[in-house]
Amino acid sequence: MASKHPVKLTKFEMEIMDALWEIGSGSIREIHDQLPEKKRPAYTTVQTMIRRLEEKGAVVQTKQVGNAHIFEPAVTREAAHRRLIDELLDLFGGSARPLMAHLAEAGKLTLEDVKELESLVTEHHEAFVENEKPVSGKAIRRSRKA
Repeated sequence: MASKHPVKLTKFEMEIMDALWEIGSGSIREIHDQLPEKKRPAYTTVQTMIRRLEEKGAVVQTKQVGNAHIFEPAVTREAAHRRLIDELLDLFGGSARPLMAHLAEAGKLTLEDVKELESLVTEHHEAFVENEKPVSGKAIRRSRKA
């Protein structure tokens, strides 16, 4: 089962992971065949990348069928995406505003996206407020009190 442990992946590693996430688990040949035909790397390149991803803890070998090793993701797609987004936000000093402004100006942020984000922010805020308790004019999380 894939964990949510964040692993730093390169663009090429993400492409290979995308192929593996699509099939769920598979041999190097199956992962290789899942990659886009136009820019598909050599089989041995995929083999090397899978071994590197295994060293990083992004994939695990689950079994062996004949000579074929079967791999599956050890990290979720969401965890990998969160790691990339967090790294991007770090470039902006942690603020999402420049990114959101760019997405809006580029037409890649729809009104529906904004409404969904507003709903998520509201839910997050309500959950945060629900888990706080005022103490001496300050708020602390209930989960942190001893």
